[in-house]
Amino acid sequence: MRIIVRGKNIDVTPALRDYVEKKVGKLAKLLDDVTEAVVTLSVERERHIVEVTIPVGGRLLRGEMASGDMYASIDMVMEKLEKQVEKYKTKLARKIKNGSVLDVALPRKKDEEEDKEGEPRLVRTKRFPVKPMPVEEALLQMNLLGHDFFVFRNADTEEVNVVYRRNDGNYGLIEPLS
Repeated sequence: MRIIVRGKNIDVTPALRDYVEKKVGKLAKLLDDVTEAVVTLSVERERHIVEVTIPVGGRLLRGEMASGDMYASIDMVMEKLEKQVEKYKTKLARKIKNGSVLDVALPRKKDEEEDKEGEPRLVRTKRFPVKPMPVEEALLQMNLLGHDFFVFRNADTEEVNVVYRRNDGNYGLIEPLS
């Protein structure tokens, strides 16, 4: 598993990086399909904030904690994520036992009813401004957000493009045909 440790308003020392990798590594042993984890350490005023994002099976496990000590914040966020992992594994086991794995892959709100055919359907639309930027900046934004893809307006062509992370760890760019 690849662990990405970023610092915001703080220098990430080797000791701090080792501590984060040790803690997140323990969490990775509980999950089979984890390929990466993004850990952001930041300091605002006297608060030491730790944010951890781990993509697992089409879902995101995310935790954020703040305290007066960075190591304490790391410990607290790992406890929070361990609880999320247990909840995820319990839910997955229950769905597999009931034979409804599709519900785990495509979660729905309880008040939504399935279509008559039982097929998945579009349940959410997201709208956001698409600002012009070079491809390199789009890659940086995607990595900062911890997403696997990023939609942007290419500053060179003025077309809407998508950059994405490939399974081999490289990046891809989707451009419309003119």
